[in-house]
Amino acid sequence: MSDWRVLHCDPSAPAAAAGQLALDLAEGRWVRLQAAAARSQSAARQWPIVVPTLPAGPGLVLASGGSTGGRQLCLQPAAHLDQSARATGLWLQRLGVEPSEALVWNPLPIQHVSGLMPWWRARQWGAAHAWLAPTLMKEPSSLLAWSRARADWCARPMLLSLVPTQLVRLMAEPAGVEWLQAMTLIWVGGAFLPADLAARARDLQLPLAPCYGATETAAMVTAQAPQAFLAGEEGCGAPLEDVELRVDADGALAVRSQRLALARLLEDGSLEALADAQGWWRSGDAAQLVQGGGLAQLRILGRLDGAIHSGGVTVFPAQLEARLMVAARSASLPLEAVLLLAVADREWGERLVALVRWRGADGNPELAARRLGGLKALVSDWLPAERPIAWHGCDELEPTAAGKWERARWQAWLRSLKAEQIRPRDDHPF
Repeated sequence: MSDWRVLHCDPSAPAAAAGQLALDLAEGRWVRLQAAAARSQSAARQWPIVVPTLPAGPGLVLASGGSTGGRQLCLQPAAHLDQSARATGLWLQRLGVEPSEALVWNPLPIQHVSGLMPWWRARQWGAAHAWLAPTLMKEPSSLLAWSRARADWCARPMLLSLVPTQLVRLMAEPAGVEWLQAMTLIWVGGAFLPADLAARARDLQLPLAPCYGATETAAMVTAQAPQAFLAGEEGCGAPLEDVELRVDADGALAVRSQRLALARLLEDGSLEALADAQGWWRSGDAAQLVQGGGLAQLRILGRLDGAIHSGGVTVFPAQLEARLMVAARSASLPLEAVLLLAVADREWGERLVALVRWRGADGNPELAARRLGGLKALVSDWLPAERPIAWHGCDELEPTAAGKWERARWQAWLRSLKAEQIRPRDDHPF
């Protein structure tokens, strides 16, 4: 029987969690990284502590992004994370950046692969590493002052990993823009990068490197060079040297690499193979591979398993969310977040309902109603299947710290509303 240590990660003390993790891995253990808040969960909801099929360690038991809506854990040997760090280091060297000379800024939670890997890379490369507290990331002026006080500020190549939510917040203030402009390279992943946000980043000459990866792939498998991004190229770049990509007949992206997770551990304690017999893992993302610069460049179109079928039309909510955010910014509507969820419909099969969070609504129902009217006007020329049939203000609406939407959680929130609130008030799309 093999077990793992559960390491609770306090977001205010990531260095302590990282230190303990290093000790546990040195002992050859498997370590389950978990947010400190999970301590409050009831014992009945805890994952199984003893699993009889774990291989020899060291390794990590990591929560997947949850894009499919089901809770899953991935078994990632430490050697796979080492391989991922090496591949990223070689990619940097091809750009003329020596990894060992870098300062790696890390504002992401260590219990997620997005926050674990910046620390892991720095550790393997021999680079400097700096944790950034969530409170600091929400106060760009304080962030800039704190960063400038470091002796190594701008003294070495500075590398940063962000999710789009954090990028938006920083770009909203001059101090945040100044801080971003000081970076050598900014990896952006975890969620869709809206076209208007990318365009503004180019205008500000921010060295973004859009990338694609997952817990199952030990993080980054493609990355776009900042020079290509600034030149106007779209997508997530070409695969790293240890990665093969393929798009299947149904449009799904498949990945093959020696660093794929060994297996998924499901909530009932069973293990599920990740890859097929040929070593390919189907990501669940709809994608295109576009030839450019002699290499296939990856473009992510949306989640296949998040698509809905409405009136005979396949609709990708994530794409529509990004489209609506772009339109709202163009119309000067202070929309901070939008999430489109599917509800069952006897005639259509499924329809979309929108949850929205405003900036500065201040509990004013008349102001909120006017803003919702503005959103409805923006989607009035969308296809009928794309238009939400109901809109709900949700002040607590926010993705996870890793930039992911917990769609199952917000579906539960939607179900908690009274039936008459969920039913459409303007369901006449034709």
